[in-house]
Amino acid sequence: MPEKEYVCIVCPNSCRLTVRETGGEVEVTGAGCARGVEHGKNEYTNPMRMLTTTVAVKDGIHPRLSVVSDGEIPREKMKECLDYLYGIEVQAPVKAGEVLAENICGTGVNILASRSMRQM
Repeated sequence: MPEKEYVCIVCPNSCRLTVRETGGEVEVTGAGCARGVEHGKNEYTNPMRMLTTTVAVKDGIHPRLSVVSDGEIPREKMKECLDYLYGIEVQAPVKAGEVLAENICGTGVNILASRSMRQM
């Protein structure tokens, strides 16, 4: 893989990281701490993201409900997960924290309601 540059998001320092692979080892420079080194390595080899979006709600007081993943999803799976969520409709009422999609797209991550929604 070629050299890549990232801004570390682990803390407010926003260190500028340079990550490269040398002899099979991933090397991170520019990190101000060990957590930044770990973040740089992870971002380079297997970037992960939390997923937040909305889903359609049937018979709810609002037409859409905000949802969040209960863990990080591989970045390359995000579009597949979003496509799935944009295609579903949940039935009101819904309670905050309720699992709306279990093991989404085989990631091992669940999608939770991030708020409650009453039925009309």
